Amino acid sequence: MTEVGNRGGQAALENLIIGNSPAIRNLREMIRRVARSNASVMLCGPSGSGKELVARAIHDEGARSGQAFSAINCGAIPADLIESELFGHEKGSFTGAHARRIGHFEASEGGTLFLDEIGDMRFDMQVKLLRVLEDRTIVRVGSSEMRKVDVRVVSATHQDLGAAIAGGKFREDLFFRLGVVVLQVPSLADRVEDIPALIRHFQAKMPADAKCRYDDAAMALLMRHDWPGNVRELRNFVERASVLHSGETLGADDVALLLNPTAAPAPWRIASSAPAAVPADADEAVLHVPVARTPAPGRPIDLKREIETIELEQIHVALDLADGIISEAARLLSLKRTTLIEKMRKYGVQQQAA
Repeated sequence: MTEVGNRGGQAALENLIIGNSPAIRNLREMIRRVARSNASVMLCGPSGSGKELVARAIHDEGARSGQAFSAINCGAIPADLIESELFGHEKGSFTGAHARRIGHFEASEGGTLFLDEIGDMRFDMQVKLLRVLEDRTIVRVGSSEMRKVDVRVVSATHQDLGAAIAGGKFREDLFFRLGVVVLQVPSLADRVEDIPALIRHFQAKMPADAKCRYDDAAMALLMRHDWPGNVRELRNFVERASVLHSGETLGADDVALLLNPTAAPAPWRIASSAPAAVPADADEAVLHVPVARTPAPGRPIDLKREIETIELEQIHVALDLADGIISEAARLLSLKRTTLIEKMRKYGVQQQAA
């Protein structure tokens, strides 16, 4: 991926690195400082914490902002292709090399190259990368010609490189060359006060009727969550909420289900086909989940309509089991009473009892 950057500024940086927690304010200040130089920067932090955004911010805030920004995930490229991806190759240099191709170093000339998951790079490639960083020259695969390159390198890893160096899996000299400056990108759990601002940021481009609202209990639960997937997990949560609860105000029960989408719905068990007989004890009630159609070539489905159909049927079943008592039906559906009332209004379900 190669893109041409734009010169940043305080507003641009704050629009890219979202939040106002002490950890984020400190990170923005460090970005401004390192952006003034051409020193290599290593970003350390957990997966999903936004390391590529930080790399892009360093590029946009620096003198190279008008030049190319290129990113490559070292862990996602097959080991036998990583050299060609970085340095390019000549036609016929290996099977499948049907034409000359420049690599990411040449494509980033004058700009910034972001090497993500640098800890996954195989050991022999680490030697070649170190030589490029020291000599500022590359050699395409299948060529003997040395080519000068002017590229700032920003790298990132979620691994413990100290342990990798001790275990002989990562070169110490390459670590020092890549990490002239080392920046720690905080996990979301270390900046939970930024969650409301991040939610607003992720909702900014959504239609107004798709944006969810969160009551105080829901927001408190979000800020207690440990967020193992970090900002990426939060972004997916916001998108999932907008699909399943468009325009609704969510409570803690709704959020709990959305945070753990693979868990079996409680307090009922799912029946695979027809409704089972209803036991006398409502706590043991079996709610019928209709079998949804699945997409197939030439037979697309309307996912939103399928979800609404299932949701509406569950509401009817719960109301029948609860003899029309909304508070009891809400309990069976693990919803707040007010949330169930909103859904009933949405679907035009007539209130039977309080």
